[in-house]
Amino acid sequence: MADMPNGQPFDTPLELYNIILAQGEHVRCLKAAKAAKDEIDSAVEKLLSLKTTYKAVMGEKCEPSQFPENPAPGSKSSAAATEDSGDFVDPWTVRTSSAKGIDYDKLIVQFGSSKIDKELINRIERATGQRPHRFLRRGIFFSHRDMNQVLDAYENKKPFYLYTGRGPSSEAMHVGHLIPFIFTKWLQDVFNVPLVVQMSDDEKYLWKDLTLEQAYSYTLENAKDIIACGFDINKTFIFSDLEYMGMSPGFYKNVVKIQKHVTFNQVKGIFGFTDSDCIGKISFPAVQAAPSFSNSFPHIFGDRADLQCLIPCAIDQDPYFRMTRDVAPRIGYPKPALLHSTFFPALQGAQTKMSASDTNSSIFLTDTAKQIKTKVNKHAFSGGRDTVEEHRQLGGNCDVDVSFMYLTFFLEDDDRLEQIRKDYTSGAMLTGELKKTLIDVLQPLITEHQARRKEVTNEVVKEFMTPRQLSFHFQGCSSSGARDT
Repeated sequence: MADMPNGQPFDTPLELYNIILAQGEHVRCLKAAKAAKDEIDSAVEKLLSLKTTYKAVMGEKCEPSQFPENPAPGSKSSAAATEDSGDFVDPWTVRTSSAKGIDYDKLIVQFGSSKIDKELINRIERATGQRPHRFLRRGIFFSHRDMNQVLDAYENKKPFYLYTGRGPSSEAMHVGHLIPFIFTKWLQDVFNVPLVVQMSDDEKYLWKDLTLEQAYSYTLENAKDIIACGFDINKTFIFSDLEYMGMSPGFYKNVVKIQKHVTFNQVKGIFGFTDSDCIGKISFPAVQAAPSFSNSFPHIFGDRADLQCLIPCAIDQDPYFRMTRDVAPRIGYPKPALLHSTFFPALQGAQTKMSASDTNSSIFLTDTAKQIKTKVNKHAFSGGRDTVEEHRQLGGNCDVDVSFMYLTFFLEDDDRLEQIRKDYTSGAMLTGELKKTLIDVLQPLITEHQARRKEVTNEVVKEFMTPRQLSFHFQGCSSSGARDT
């Protein structure tokens, strides 16, 4: 993240370009209004300074008709830039050549985000009065954008809301899909804030070989798994893009505003679209961006357009929200803040994330106890040695062992997890024993989830997905959407 002359950071060359355009417009307005000479001179000086910064970043002058298509060397860029380190990350593909998985420290640098450090975790604990979630304690949520700004607002009794989502590409979700929802549920509980959940069935129709009816049916089935995570029905709105867009002028107006401020060249640079991609794909990023702005939900927030949004998501979704943060100041909205998670690895190893399209790489929320046991024993990549004797002597490698990785996500007890790490690394624990420990954690977790899901009726889903007022109260903003008086 670079700094402008006034010390304010900008995320990308595109955002700096947009700031320059806005400052140029400000200068023109001052001149048209015949403002004081000192005021005009100060605005012009700032504009020139911004243009100097742009030239230093991009290596060329800022031209009003020429959008920056590619980030400058060393700045954060589209997913393809990660290829230099052997990693590739975009919203559809995650892969690495390392058995340890993606190098997340490098990804932070390449994407220009900020590391979630101990100081920030401690601040979250002080603000909420709650012990940090294990995903924070263990670095599973590892990166952020503007989380300190969210905490500033919260500590000053100012409102914010949560936004996360799911692309319903199959009827059954896998355990990796639970990660953002488990954490979002915790955030909703400790901050006591409303949540919107986008089901991007339109996206899956555009990208997958699905009918519209199939995509929407997957939305309804996936919504049951999301609801089974325990979200508060009085503070949670789940919506289908295919359904909600047609009934919410506020949402669609924001989609159009975003579309107007992003060019085809920009989305090609950000998402890698080609001339042969359908126009639906090219326009979809604006749909995923729109829930970042509170007036997309007038039934919840009224006409308030100034509420901060916090988005917990896997870091492969960050390109969508870098674009959103670029556009937000140009259309008069606050930038959304983000919390990024690591990827949930496939059973075969951390070189790629778990995928619903590969039944052997995934543990599904519909799997039986027997299926879970078979999949872990047969497919979970081991960091153990070739023989028992060698393993006892040299120990296992927790950095590449998938069973241990899964325990970091799902075993709550920090002391027990550390003891397992020590025992496996020393050779005292064998691979079979480690896999059994994971099976003993996963089987009840999934069985309990299945029991909760059975309680989620079609009527409950309909209630969660009906546009309505949510029960919350902020200073200056009540659940009726009106300002407090």
